[in-house]
Amino acid sequence: MIIYEATKAGFIDDVVNEKIVDRLYEVYQNKIGKTSRSEIRSWDSSLQRMANVMQDREIPKDSKVAIEFKIPNTGKRVDFIVAGNDGRHDHAVIIELKQWEAVKKIETMDAVVVETALGGGLRQTTHPSYQAWSYAALIEDFNEDVRTVPIHLKPCAYLHNYLLQENDPLTDRHYQEHLEKAPVFTKGQLTKLREFIKTYIKYGDTNDIILRIDQGKIKPSKSLQDALSNMLAGNEEFVMIDDQKVVFEQALTFAKNCIQQNEKGTFIIQGGPGTGKSVLAINLLVKYIEEDYLAMYVTKNSAPREVYAAKLKKSMKKTAIDNLFKGSGSFHAAEENEFDILIVDEAHRLNEKSGLFSNLGENQVKELMHSAKFSIFFIDEAQRVTLKDIGSVELIKKYAEQLGVNVFEGELASQFRCAGSDGYIAWLDDVLGIRETANTNDLGMDYDFQVFDDPNVLLKKIEGKNRVNNKSRIMAGYCWNWPKEGRSNRDFYDIEIPEHNFGISWNLDNSIWAIGENSIREAGCIHTTQGLEFEYAGVIIGDDLQYREGQVITDYTKRAKTDQSLKGIKTLAKENPEKAQKVADEIIRNTYRTLMTRGQKGCYVYCTDPALNEYFKSRIDKTYEHKEQVKEFLLVDKKESYDE
Repeated sequence: MIIYEATKAGFIDDVVNEKIVDRLYEVYQNKIGKTSRSEIRSWDSSLQRMANVMQDREIPKDSKVAIEFKIPNTGKRVDFIVAGNDGRHDHAVIIELKQWEAVKKIETMDAVVVETALGGGLRQTTHPSYQAWSYAALIEDFNEDVRTVPIHLKPCAYLHNYLLQENDPLTDRHYQEHLEKAPVFTKGQLTKLREFIKTYIKYGDTNDIILRIDQGKIKPSKSLQDALSNMLAGNEEFVMIDDQKVVFEQALTFAKNCIQQNEKGTFIIQGGPGTGKSVLAINLLVKYIEEDYLAMYVTKNSAPREVYAAKLKKSMKKTAIDNLFKGSGSFHAAEENEFDILIVDEAHRLNEKSGLFSNLGENQVKELMHSAKFSIFFIDEAQRVTLKDIGSVELIKKYAEQLGVNVFEGELASQFRCAGSDGYIAWLDDVLGIRETANTNDLGMDYDFQVFDDPNVLLKKIEGKNRVNNKSRIMAGYCWNWPKEGRSNRDFYDIEIPEHNFGISWNLDNSIWAIGENSIREAGCIHTTQGLEFEYAGVIIGDDLQYREGQVITDYTKRAKTDQSLKGIKTLAKENPEKAQKVADEIIRNTYRTLMTRGQKGCYVYCTDPALNEYFKSRIDKTYEHKEQVKEFLLVDKKESYDE
């Protein structure tokens, strides 16, 4: 979708005669929806500068200009495109426009992120060269017309307010890889930008270049298909076994049949912690892309998306693969059946509304189903951990009936985490007071569960496990604030337990915590761990979970102010205190159940409430005593049999 298209001459005329804002506003209202003239005027300065750039006699009058091109099936927008021909090939110059005046280099990250003034404060964002190049890569990977005509895309960035200094961080060698793919032009370099454009645009757009970019057939490229297949091959983390393979084949068959018969379908797959929901989701994504379907992996939380994208790439560098991973709030403006298949992981975490202020769209479950010919929802209702989590099997079925969507159901029952034992999860549910089970004194198989009196010892144990393969992490309940001033500083201790002289930072906001090489001395929370797994999980349980008078109880007032999980609970408590207590209690217990089932081989625990610590120990002691009694009984029974 393009907000504005004109010849070079028409664009310059609209800018000179001050018509550009009105034209953009009118089209934006018709195509996108409500916006303000002030928002459109914010583009005016950049468009004035681009009009100056385009006023070069050697740039042909009939070259085409496009403004605000929405890349199909994404929320990404290309600021400015100039299209034409160099005498041999069709070209489109993609220009990312920025009004920045300064940037700060961030050396700790993958040559992508810079820090600059955005939205009234300093924020980390992608380097403009990377941004321009990634948009070009995205178009090439999914637009078949661009690949086959072909149309050669040439990305660059123009920071017209940025005065380049000697040894400037914007052009630092740290960003060299991206600068080579998409050069950056700054204040005073108008002539250089003109020369860049004129290298590729010597003649006008006579082959409908802009139209082909805008309306080309959406189909994943062969190179993207091959890259995904090669990355999955031999990667043991994504090998499917048992019922994963059965459900995988079912998902392929259901999707293929529905799409061939021009019928909408949805597949609800239920599974508890460690049953391989995410492994199956990634395998399905790769397989669907291989078979030419336009498929996307969707989660509400960014952490699983970033981690699985990085694992597929076997590095932490960004590529076009990132564009296959989307947030659940990206579909409120999508057209019906815009996608072939949407794979929704952690569907229990879906929200009703989208957007920063929860004011966009109607319902994420409905929007996801509306946007795809076939949708897959992986769900575990016992992992809903915030007031906003609305994903449920009942709700999915409700919207399926409303939209005329065929419903298929499947289940993942086999346990691949927690030493492969359902017994540990049953024991944990009983211990946390979630449900009574027969596993009151039995963890199941040889799952390494330990309770520590000192968080320092807990941290040392997890550090030792992590040295083996970087697959162990510390995590904590959200009972400590996450202040803005320390979010990029590992030495700033957000979590402090003074009686043990213990301190640790929450996970930094500039790294992929779950697989980062230096993340062991950072604590993850529910939002950065849900949907992921580790070999050993070290869990610090805060004061929101306590043991009083023989019962495990919860106290939502002990949650940190920066935690959004229980946002609105105070208002609910005034209106309906009984309901508020019940909802908060469920969320807190589910949160710790989720954290304490992240470990494949073991879970180590420290509780800030001494009584709760002792309670956990007592449950372990009983398990030990029970096993010793069984062992003694078997020995006696064996001896008596021998005597007989």
